[in-house]
Amino acid sequence: MTGRLFSMFAIGAGLIASAMAVAQDDMDAPSPPPAAVTVRLAAPEANQGVASGGTYLYAIDNDRIGKYRIVDGRRVASWQGERRLFPHMNSCTVTGRELICAASNYPAVPQTSAVEIFDTRTLRHLRTVSLGLGPGSLTVMDRHAGKWWAVFANYAGKGGEPGRDHRYTLLVRMDDQFRQEAAWTFPPAVLARFAPKSCSGLSWSNDGHLFVTGHDRPEIYELALPGAGSTLELRRTIGFASPGQAIDWDPVKPGMLWSIDRAHSQMIASMIDTDGAEK
Repeated sequence: MTGRLFSMFAIGAGLIASAMAVAQDDMDAPSPPPAAVTVRLAAPEANQGVASGGTYLYAIDNDRIGKYRIVDGRRVASWQGERRLFPHMNSCTVTGRELICAASNYPAVPQTSAVEIFDTRTLRHLRTVSLGLGPGSLTVMDRHAGKWWAVFANYAGKGGEPGRDHRYTLLVRMDDQFRQEAAWTFPPAVLARFAPKSCSGLSWSNDGHLFVTGHDRPEIYELALPGAGSTLELRRTIGFASPGQAIDWDPVKPGMLWSIDRAHSQMIASMIDTDGAEK
């Protein structure tokens, strides 16, 4: 009996060691070669992400937004909020005449979140939907198939809550009142690339494919909702020029993905085949 228990212990220890080795391999693997950048537009607000309405871009920072005309890169409107009220806006998406933005109190804890809504024409702040305490910090809001899709980020370290690290990052499907309908965790291979940060960007392509980014790696992860269970499936990893942060597919030009070059305060566009390899 003792020998059997020892064998079971040895097998369990071996499985743990194997899983740890796989996780380390996931963390250490180099990023794929980046897709070519086709457009670069300067924007001092390009610190957290960018949203596209097809004609105009919206550069997002913690407490400010700049609206830029794509054709010539000219800024046509701007908004500056009070930092006390807007400590951390992370990503936005254009829905009709509104800019819907994910916001949180990061890096403060307990983690609280809100949806901030702006007029796309003037950038006037219209209203706030307070989500209060949640399963993490709200970093993403996107609209797809008549639903809201949100990411609640968790962190290992700064901005994280005790007992929760990056592995607790959650994708949530919401109704029109921002109430949770369903939720999924991220694949271990993607979480290893997020570590110690979390998911900073997510955007559904026009043809219904799901793409996400982390905080600092120049990679995009194409994911899919699972046929069963609660964990998203990784389809492929794509290299691109942006070191993570919030992304948005252009609603007019198929395959054009907007992101930011944070170091150079630029909004950049890359052409990505949403059903194959980079263009």
